[in-house]
Amino acid sequence: MKKTVHSFLLFKEVNTAYFWNINTIKMKNILYTLLACSFIIACNTSKPVTANKIESEKELAQINNDTVIIENDKLEYEIIIIEPGFNFWLVSRAKPEGYYSQQYLENRNIIYVNEWNNRVLQPQRYNPNLYELQIDYQQGIDYGYEVNYKLYYYFIYFQRTYNQRLGPFVPRI
Repeated sequence: MKKTVHSFLLFKEVNTAYFWNINTIKMKNILYTLLACSFIIACNTSKPVTANKIESEKELAQINNDTVIIENDKLEYEIIIIEPGFNFWLVSRAKPEGYYSQQYLENRNIIYVNEWNNRVLQPQRYNPNLYELQIDYQQGIDYGYEVNYKLYYYFIYFQRTYNQRLGPFVPRI
């Protein structure tokens, strides 16, 4: 009789160990599944925040008038830049006024304007929707710092936004 009872207890202990292993495996699987799901959810929640931020930047740019007008009554010139997002980009990303010298800006603008005007004259080769009007910018005329600054950064904005290259320089901010 003792032998039977002993066998029965041994069998019960083996069964408990077996159930414990199954429960442990199930718990580990549930835990790993929960961790994986929470990781996936955490990754997905960051995307709408970025999209909302971009949408709010676009809305802010549309709220702010995207027309930049630079005028000088003394020299009788006027530059009008109508480009969605340019004003916001200029305020948020461009170097502050005074970072580049006026001479530097004039030299770059001459190169960019010449290439721009060449592309306006070749609508069969370059997209006429991008290059619509010629720019009357002449070397030797002092347009002032503000005009050169905003014109230079418009060219940088244009090149980066539309993936164009107007000169030998990489368009950088």
